[in-house]
Amino acid sequence: MARKTADRRTITDRAGATENGSPALAPRYALPEDPAAGLGPASVHVGDCRQVLPRLGLSGGVDLIFADPPFNWSRNYDRAPAGAALGVQGAARGPAAVWRDDMPEAEYLAFTYSWLSACVSSLRPGGTLWVNVPDDWAAEIVVWMKGRGLGGHGGEGVAGVAGGPPAEMIMPRGGWCVWHYRFGQNRTRDGGDAAFVNSKVHALCFVKAPLAARCWRPLRVLEPSDRATVYADPRTRSKRDGFPPGMRVPLDVWYGPGWGRVQGNNAERAAGDFAHDNQLPEAYLERVVLACSDEGGLVLDPFVGSGTTGVVARAYGRRFVGVEYSAANAASAARRIGAGMAHKGVYLNRSSATARPRGSSTIASEPLAAACT
Repeated sequence: MARKTADRRTITDRAGATENGSPALAPRYALPEDPAAGLGPASVHVGDCRQVLPRLGLSGGVDLIFADPPFNWSRNYDRAPAGAALGVQGAARGPAAVWRDDMPEAEYLAFTYSWLSACVSSLRPGGTLWVNVPDDWAAEIVVWMKGRGLGGHGGEGVAGVAGGPPAEMIMPRGGWCVWHYRFGQNRTRDGGDAAFVNSKVHALCFVKAPLAARCWRPLRVLEPSDRATVYADPRTRSKRDGFPPGMRVPLDVWYGPGWGRVQGNNAERAAGDFAHDNQLPEAYLERVVLACSDEGGLVLDPFVGSGTTGVVARAYGRRFVGVEYSAANAASAARRIGAGMAHKGVYLNRSSATARPRGSSTIASEPLAAACT
């Protein structure tokens, strides 16, 4: 499915700032709702999400948040020229300022807990927060988030004592997922960088209590099971779990067709100023958006980056609000959101099996996937 070119006349540029230089409440870019095309409205703000989120009037009203924060890996997220001035987080910035992605650990964790708090405040009760992070920070985030209410996996949570206050954030069972890709940077044989090649990022899921109020729609993202596609197990045709025959909820390790890192020759990677060196695949956000929000729901991304969350959310009729520190990235993300998805529905309900079918009687995955449409 070819992606259409963004009509720049439909993208409203609303540059503006308050008297003290902080981002105004009005978004920098806004795309209108298009009910006939099934597109939801989208807006992108420019600034530090810790400052912007409290000023958007979203407190307690967001259904789904997907956050892919800076990893503190000394990356040039702003694509600024060599020698550009470094911005100071939390302060007013000039046009040449760029994000400082090499903070000391204590400073980075303070930054992390600050934006997480802003996100938690934005969520409605039962709202879902997904965080995309590397090995470096996954454990710290999980411990800190669970510690906000001393809740636990799957429970409504009590603060250490029966009858105590409910946990504010809950990590549901199966909420620690992994995005696995087959293209990682090579490692040196010796020295401090000697290690196995990294091929994963953690996808952490948290729900704002009460857990019973969360949006969980697994039927939209089912995939053919290995029992059906590899082993042709006839028992998959007579399941009693409420799911279509031969289908299962996806595993908590996410991989398969369409799930690789988005490189320069990927059809999802637009040319020119859309290019971003850390673009997530549409399949990843498609699974999150469809499983954890409904049409018309409010989806927030505090680190817009390349715009994938907005692209997918708008394509499926959700209302999208994003915040991006880099003005250049915000502009290109808004244009990409306007252009729409490159692979809408292409990788849904497809088998992720890595083994070849055994024998000639294997149940084909296509009819199974049709049961989910």
